[in-house]
Amino acid sequence: MDQAFWLAEPGRGELRPVEVAAPGPDEVLVRTLYSGVSRGTETLVFRGGVPDSQHAAMRAPFQDGAFPAPVKYGYLNVGVVERGPAELAGRTVFCLYPHQTRYVVPAASVTPVPDSVPPARAILAGTVETAVNAAWDAAPLVGDRIAVVGAGMVGASVAKVLAGVPAARVQLVDTNPDRAALADALGVEFATPDAAREGCDLVVHASATSAGLARSLELLAPEGVVVELSWYGDRPVTVPLGEWFHSRRLTLRASQVGTVSPAQRGRRGYPQRLAVALDLLADPGFDALITGECRFAELPDLLPRLNGIELSALCVRVTYDNT
Repeated sequence: MDQAFWLAEPGRGELRPVEVAAPGPDEVLVRTLYSGVSRGTETLVFRGGVPDSQHAAMRAPFQDGAFPAPVKYGYLNVGVVERGPAELAGRTVFCLYPHQTRYVVPAASVTPVPDSVPPARAILAGTVETAVNAAWDAAPLVGDRIAVVGAGMVGASVAKVLAGVPAARVQLVDTNPDRAALADALGVEFATPDAAREGCDLVVHASATSAGLARSLELLAPEGVVVELSWYGDRPVTVPLGEWFHSRRLTLRASQVGTVSPAQRGRRGYPQRLAVALDLLADPGFDALITGECRFAELPDLLPRLNGIELSALCVRVTYDNT
């Protein structure tokens, strides 16, 4: 019998049996090789922190149940197509599917993983897709002075993507000095907030804290832009719109992966954006974002530890006994 991970109630998860139906003519049966736990979003869901007003917006593509619980939630899944159309049979694919041993989805919902990308790294595709969308929203220019505030999974992905802008200076900013090793692995500078370089043309904020957002605004040069990527859930946020905000004519812009950036919306859709993310993952530097690993059977014990900040993890890779 196949199994899936469910949030039974806020703060408690469990594995539940699931019956997987045979795939139809336009569907695929996928056997999971790896899934990924994105610490920020999934711990927010785990503690029951999704506001009532955002239940629809936060819904994962193949989520079962409803917030706050019981709910089957997740969106970083890599597996092998066991049954499906000839062009997909036997292929390794990425899908925005929760943590489950096997599943059936429409064939159009899976994206083949390029041969240049190891399946164990491909679980990052959903997060790197968020970074791609943020880069489209930010529209960096050659030679820009850029800071990314918040060296979590999303912030680190954005820093890695923006490091490819020619002649750009990219600095990853975090309160945890241990993130310096992560920045080095990603090929960018590192600084704690008090030591971060000011005079930035662009700042991407991903710390999900009021202090981080305030520091992001402080780092800007006149007419600079902060792209806000943080998801705060049900937590109130204080934004300092006095001080330099008006006199420097600063801009605070939202970015969210649920819609394709207006900068590309007329030319590229969701499949094309995900394909760009998977192409980027040929770079082994992204391996630095995977900082832990557990077996599928250990997920109910792992999530409370992540939620309690007992682990200094970015993405935790989940392995399945059938791999």
